[in-house]
Amino acid sequence: MARLFWQVAMHMNQAEMLSCYLERIGLAVAPPADASGIARLQEAHRQSIAFENLDVMLGRAIRIDSESVFDKLVSRGRGYCFEHNRLLADMLAALGLESRPLLARVRLGAEPDRTPPRTHVLLLLALEGSRWIADAGFGGSYVPPMPLEDGATVVTGDGASHRLRRNGDSGTLAGEWLIERAAPDLAEETRSDGDEHWKPQYSFELAEVAPDDLEQANHWTSTRPGTRLTSLHVVSIALPNGFAALNDRQLSISGQGISQVREIANAADYDRALREVFDLALTEQELSALALFA
Repeated sequence: MARLFWQVAMHMNQAEMLSCYLERIGLAVAPPADASGIARLQEAHRQSIAFENLDVMLGRAIRIDSESVFDKLVSRGRGYCFEHNRLLADMLAALGLESRPLLARVRLGAEPDRTPPRTHVLLLLALEGSRWIADAGFGGSYVPPMPLEDGATVVTGDGASHRLRRNGDSGTLAGEWLIERAAPDLAEETRSDGDEHWKPQYSFELAEVAPDDLEQANHWTSTRPGTRLTSLHVVSIALPNGFAALNDRQLSISGQGISQVREIANAADYDRALREVFDLALTEQELSALALFA
């Protein structure tokens, strides 16, 4: 089925591909190419297409060319950051918006004294005469579009706040810009200066990125032994008023200061969670090959 869809997609023009994409993410018409329209587009994307690394855990190569990405995300509804933001960039282009990729260091969960590699990609775009960032592929939380301005802040449907900060000089390991997140359930843990509850998500610079830079980062991310994305089965999706994540056999659903966590009991329960929470279907052979319930 997927192979047939790919053959059809190869013969689609840009307008037809945009139409299929909009249908996949539940939008009847293309939103306007302005800040509110792109926010709506990215939100619909992230609420419809799961972030996951299951193909990595199945030993499959991750291809990030436009045709492969369109097939996988639009027809099968899943992928990780290099795939999600390749698709988003292509669909923004179909709306007449230019963007370019930026590589980022994931700070979420990293040791404070460690400099993580550049294993994430986001987009820089020109919007309404200003520079903005857009990101449909960060698996740790939902990062909405934001103007590239020090202190820009936005609240997402789960009640969390995201903030963009000018972090340092270009070319430094700390990164020029930093995305932070403050969850509503951490609001009582703030210090008197009000900054303790902000947790780093990722840092990035504005340097141009070549296609081969993306290929190299994608290959390292999907093959380097011992990393989060090569040792854990990770799935996440944004919800209208929350966020859901599945890490190996632990399912967590949170939103508006409330969090529910439970252990997945068996393969049938895992399959049901994928389908009902993440709108993601695997074959029986794929579920067995994941070896989560040996």
